[in-house]
Amino acid sequence: MSEEVPRLETPCLLLTLPGPDDVNELLAYAERNREHLAPWSPPLPPEAATREGVLRRIERSHQEYRAGSSVRLWLRRAGEPSGPFVGAVSLSQIHLGPFRACYLGYQLDHAAVGQGLMHEALTRVIAYAFSERQLHRIMANYVPTNERSGRVLRRLGFVVEGYARDYLFVGGQFRDHILTALTNHALADAERLCTAVT
Repeated sequence: MSEEVPRLETPCLLLTLPGPDDVNELLAYAERNREHLAPWSPPLPPEAATREGVLRRIERSHQEYRAGSSVRLWLRRAGEPSGPFVGAVSLSQIHLGPFRACYLGYQLDHAAVGQGLMHEALTRVIAYAFSERQLHRIMANYVPTNERSGRVLRRLGFVVEGYARDYLFVGGQFRDHILTALTNHALADAERLCTAVT
């Protein structure tokens, strides 16, 4: 894992891919947020709660980054490069060519909710996706009862595009989701990018 990884900074946060030294922090984050995230997140396999499972997930995130198919960033507070994680933001299923789109996922530590950190993190990640990755479209879907998630997406300019019934297995059952997207209207040299062989 010696490749150059993204290191995004904001006034309050540092966002980067985790490494092998972060296993204990990732395990601690998962344990203290188990109940907090359960209503909104798909269930993780049992091995996700083991050191070996977390190491495999870290390695997979680096492989996907190298392949260009995802960017799975974890958040720490600025000035605490070895401190506890306070959340995560992912750009997954990245497709280039004429689509140039991805899915956005995010979560926040229960103790960090209500501090504006997710809006700050997403603002930076969206700028990275649009300017550095040259994506045209970011899609983000949320459970209708997750009003906080809906508010942060609206504030960022995401537009509701549909309603999917029984969309994703979350909280013990398949749940409806509101489908939203944000478009990069300033995509530079779109024709060259969209016709490039990828």
